[in-house]
Amino acid sequence: MNTKQIEQLRSSRILVTGAAGFIGSNLCEALLQYGSEVVGLDNFATGHKKNLSSLLDNNNFTFIEGDIRNLSDCHTACENVDFVLHQAALGSVPRSLNDPITSNDVNVGGFLNMLVAARDAGVKRFVYAASSSTYGDSKALPKIEENIGKPLSPYAITKYVNELYADNFKKSYDLDTVGLRYFNVFGRKQDPNGAYAAVIPKFVMQFMKHESPVVNGDGSFSRDFTYIDNVIQMNLCAITSENEAALNNVYNTAFGERTTLNELTTLLKEYLSEFDSEIANVEVKFGPERKGDVPHSLASIDKAKTLLNYDPKFDMKSGLKEAVKWYWENLK
Repeated sequence: MNTKQIEQLRSSRILVTGAAGFIGSNLCEALLQYGSEVVGLDNFATGHKKNLSSLLDNNNFTFIEGDIRNLSDCHTACENVDFVLHQAALGSVPRSLNDPITSNDVNVGGFLNMLVAARDAGVKRFVYAASSSTYGDSKALPKIEENIGKPLSPYAITKYVNELYADNFKKSYDLDTVGLRYFNVFGRKQDPNGAYAAVIPKFVMQFMKHESPVVNGDGSFSRDFTYIDNVIQMNLCAITSENEAALNNVYNTAFGERTTLNELTTLLKEYLSEFDSEIANVEVKFGPERKGDVPHSLASIDKAKTLLNYDPKFDMKSGLKEAVKWYWENLK
């Protein structure tokens, strides 16, 4: 970022919803390092208080325990805010299949509440976490923002509805928005526990315990795994961009490379074996394919590079090494 963008961050009050979550807490840390005044909102449904422990003594950080399903909490959080980074959501395709009503209440109802509160507070720009799940049954690779298929899960539907609402709020109320379609984000602070844990932290923890991870399907499914620092960069680009043409768009947020689950487990064993040689001998098992899963995912990031000057620094391997080191040092 240039000097002007850094100065903009330093002089801004920024709300991060889902602040106690994996992505939200990392965003709060980054913004505070730039000198921003940060407001965090979370109800701890999936986030953790420990993710905020290092931030609470910072005079530039204010935390509000609240729920985006409660409009008054959203209004309180948006008071005197310049920018919103909306990360709060109930993630996970399987979770949405098991309980579509709650996923819709949070991801659609809560999202609409946040848009209304941001509009009412005169927020300059509303940046939100969209999802690569929006591409649905589209088989085209790489994924290009303007070409999507039909959603394959209730979760995917909720994230697509977010994009429709954001577009409508620009047309109806002139609220500038930027949607970031995250592709399988991973990295420090991502929770390895629980029924809906993401694949990388879950497999890391299992390998560290010498337990066999179970791959859904034959391991040929592929993902554009995206390291957290690339995602932070993308959010900062979305906040500080002065390119009017960049606003009121959605962007793939990824590195632009594809890794199969078989390749992933091989890399995890290799990197973890540097800390514990026994991990190299842990067997990988295979189970049934998971409902609602997209077989392959690969992002084109040309649009983000062109309009937002996005320039991701971490490919999958370099990001995975960083993540493995963090897990070993913090969770072993």
